[in-house]
Amino acid sequence: MTVKSEDLFVEIEDVKLCYRVEGDSSHPPVLLIMGLNSQLIHWPQQLVDKLKEKYRVIRFDNRDSGLTRWRTGQPPADGYSLGDMADDAIQLLDHLGIDKADIVGASMGGMIAQRLAINYPARARSLCSIMSTTGNIWVGYAQPGVIAELIKEPPSDPEGAIDHVAALYDLIGSDTYAAEEAPRRRALAEAAYKRSLDSNGGPAHAGGGARQVGAILLAGDRTKELNALTLPTLVIHGNEDALIHISGGKATRDAIPGAVWLGDPEKGVEGMGHDLPQPLLDTIAAGIVAHIK
Repeated sequence: MTVKSEDLFVEIEDVKLCYRVEGDSSHPPVLLIMGLNSQLIHWPQQLVDKLKEKYRVIRFDNRDSGLTRWRTGQPPADGYSLGDMADDAIQLLDHLGIDKADIVGASMGGMIAQRLAINYPARARSLCSIMSTTGNIWVGYAQPGVIAELIKEPPSDPEGAIDHVAALYDLIGSDTYAAEEAPRRRALAEAAYKRSLDSNGGPAHAGGGARQVGAILLAGDRTKELNALTLPTLVIHGNEDALIHISGGKATRDAIPGAVWLGDPEKGVEGMGHDLPQPLLDTIAAGIVAHIK
């Protein structure tokens, strides 16, 4: 388990949550919510640095991710919902004394962000849903074979586990920028692995990925609830997403009244897979900043 000086912790209901805050405390707050089996370090620092020029950037490890610990009680542990995970985010805002924030979510984090906006409309100043979907099973589907690889048990040895995660990043990430992203993907896989070990050097979140998948599968279709949202919304999706097809992003755009779409109306952000590749970060950051300005 690797803890950095900027990692902060708060005890909230059911969770000891790890978070980071960057940027001037007088600036408007932006809350970043990451996705399945991902950690706050999966938000590229380049993107965070761009946002924190004008905003107070808050990001955190979801329950069952990174340095956040979900108190599961006696096994077998019960699962949880996207609503529970949205509650975690709200309790973090409460802890920081923030009444309202711009909410940005990626992948499962986009689903959590949507649920937060639905359940707590007074707490979300705006919404940005990145490479996510509405919960409608007919959109946002994965390419054949991707889910099987995603749920495959990783090797028990560190090198094998890191190789496994890096291969997943290659599978679902941008094809256009695959070669130049390869070193960053490998470094991120290694950092994420080391950061999620328990005090004994073993996996800290046994079954956590399955619980997060369960939360997604049991969430249902949010389309009708998204139809009722009235907050400014930006939807970002790429044309090379192998995990959540771009139809999921389009459905999100079409479901939320007045939602804005980044990039080509059909292709979205060209060259973007289910990742945030470095060559596209300036485009993505500029889109988010223009949206929440």
